[in-house]
Amino acid sequence: MKQLAQYQDGRLELQEVAVPVPPPGGILVRTTCTVISPGTEKMKVDQARMSLLEKARARPDQVRKVLDTVRTLGWKAALEKVRNRLESPTPLGYSAAGVVVAVDEANPRFRIGDRVACGGAECAHHAEMLGVPDLLAAKIPDGVEDWQAAYTTLASISLEGVRQSGVRLGERVLVIGQGLIGLLATSLLRSAGARVMATDLNEGRLQVATAMGAERVVTTGVENAVREWTDGVGVDAVLVCIGGKGGSVSQTVINCLRDRGTMVIVGMHDAELPWKTAYMKDITVKYSRSYGPGRYDPQYEWGGRDYPIGHVRWTENRNFEACLELMRTGQLDLKPVTTKRLSFGEITGAYDSLANDVGIVVNYAGMEQGAGGMESKPMAPASSRFASDSKLQAPCSLLDVVGAGNFARTMLLPHLKGKIAFGTIVNGTGLSARHVKEKFGFAEAETDASKATGGAVLIGTRHHLHAPQVISALKAGKQVFVEKPLCLTEAELAEIDAEMAQTAGSVMVGFNRRFAPAAIEMKKRLDAAPGVKSLAYHVCAGVLAPDHWYANVEESGGRVLGEACHMLDLACYLLGTPKRVSAQPLGPDTAAAQVEFENGHTFQLIYTAEGDSSFPKETLRAFAPGLILDCENFMKLSIWKSRKQQTLKYTSKGHAEEMHAWSSFLKGEAKHPLPYAQSRQSMALTFAVLRSIREARTVALER
Repeated sequence: MKQLAQYQDGRLELQEVAVPVPPPGGILVRTTCTVISPGTEKMKVDQARMSLLEKARARPDQVRKVLDTVRTLGWKAALEKVRNRLESPTPLGYSAAGVVVAVDEANPRFRIGDRVACGGAECAHHAEMLGVPDLLAAKIPDGVEDWQAAYTTLASISLEGVRQSGVRLGERVLVIGQGLIGLLATSLLRSAGARVMATDLNEGRLQVATAMGAERVVTTGVENAVREWTDGVGVDAVLVCIGGKGGSVSQTVINCLRDRGTMVIVGMHDAELPWKTAYMKDITVKYSRSYGPGRYDPQYEWGGRDYPIGHVRWTENRNFEACLELMRTGQLDLKPVTTKRLSFGEITGAYDSLANDVGIVVNYAGMEQGAGGMESKPMAPASSRFASDSKLQAPCSLLDVVGAGNFARTMLLPHLKGKIAFGTIVNGTGLSARHVKEKFGFAEAETDASKATGGAVLIGTRHHLHAPQVISALKAGKQVFVEKPLCLTEAELAEIDAEMAQTAGSVMVGFNRRFAPAAIEMKKRLDAAPGVKSLAYHVCAGVLAPDHWYANVEESGGRVLGEACHMLDLACYLLGTPKRVSAQPLGPDTAAAQVEFENGHTFQLIYTAEGDSSFPKETLRAFAPGLILDCENFMKLSIWKSRKQQTLKYTSKGHAEEMHAWSSFLKGEAKHPLPYAQSRQSMALTFAVLRSIREARTVALER
């Protein structure tokens, strides 16, 4: 793997180094993004580029260590230590995000595939792979992108400074220094309900401070500005987010504080307090130590010994989680502070202009990365690889239909008639084609699918024909609707992936249940409920007649693939992204499955042919904190909340709504209602269920 190395003569190099291993109880992370800290890292780079005399003047503490070595080991040993120090490369970086690729057996919190934010100058470097202890990582919630999560460590420094200030709702705070830490502190204070005045000598940064929530900004005359802003009272707290030392800043802070106000030193500032004025105002002075309690405690960070929440409410790891949640809710907007984005291969050049930037995001996409000798290249998320069908399309004036059996004639075509012009109907026999033509008003009736030349096509054939017909239509750039399942094998899915990556067309799979009004109401209720959700879906499918075409697995793919994909898709619609599945057979072509989703959500499916036909075919129950939902055949939804029960009734299983949504897309009135990435996710989960049954093991899904 590659890692950024810094030498004490000022050189910066991207070097090929060995992949780290997960520390005891920790994880191995494939890096997706890091953030350069202009303050801390600029200081390190500037010091490295100094002459030996300048280094000695800048770091007298290191000079004292050398002199101690001279006294104990002699000049020769001391010089050898200095030489080794100057020749050894050191890492840079301490705020990162990535994906877990390996987990130590003693780690109870993380699993392979988890997205995590990582911190620590000892481990969260600018490198392709990171070995991170448990409590220096936090899971990234849905809705937070990796580039945002890469700010987590830096944001936690600012958050800890805010916590140390003890600021309460409505109080006034002065933030001195609007570098990255100061700007993040300004935003966090505003989110906490404080009123913020920001000061910096750089007027450009003050413009960013305004975007981050500062009520007032000032470059000079800070004391007078504070006096006017607070009606002579003074601010409740001052956060010092700058480096350096001396008494002038401290005097300004004291003059700006109200009686018994609080001074918090967040940056690497060596304060010199004038005794008289500090004493008379009875001020409180606090130093905010990095990301929070636990920092620099090896038993906490590397030993994994967390502090009890009843004694230490906000540890550094809990600060990580709090910052990620603020990102998720939009209360911490990182776009204004992100002044540059670059690839990992360009990182060395970024250190020549750190003074001109605030937040620099480094992206690792496209870099070759490996773990344990296995080389891998990160795959773009499906939502970006197959983005064409999420955009508005030019209106499509003519719809062809290939395969109009009983299902299509009764459940689909009636809801499309009159909404879009019908072109050619293609059916197995001329007789059936003619019938459908006359019934629905098609312009032409054919038995050869190549005669269908419209811009959109609805595919309602038997399952084994779906994939080749979809691929053919995509090659022609058509907008495609295909009944479920999309395909019968993972190889066919890969072929469709390849076409979707280059086609001007789109694919929508007939997963109608997610369009049912009852399902939409369930999603609304579940999304509004906090915490972890669990879902149980029971399907009494009934015994399959021996002569039913579903019994021919070569045509249908079987009931789990051909029917249970509906239930698995609904689970994805309600719960999000699946991570792993464990399944077992319940009999011929039936199954039970347990699916784990991101953020801990779970889904249980029982798809069985057993039972009694008088029982509802599909029942679905959802559990969330303070909420229970019970859905029966999508016709009745019972809601239990606040010790009250409410029952809603419906008349649709989603077919009409599904066809209305797709026809609106075809007419250019709306975006694609079910982008391919989502349908593909549901099909991938279905194939994972089948693999779990075949191989008798838990199967993880690729991101």
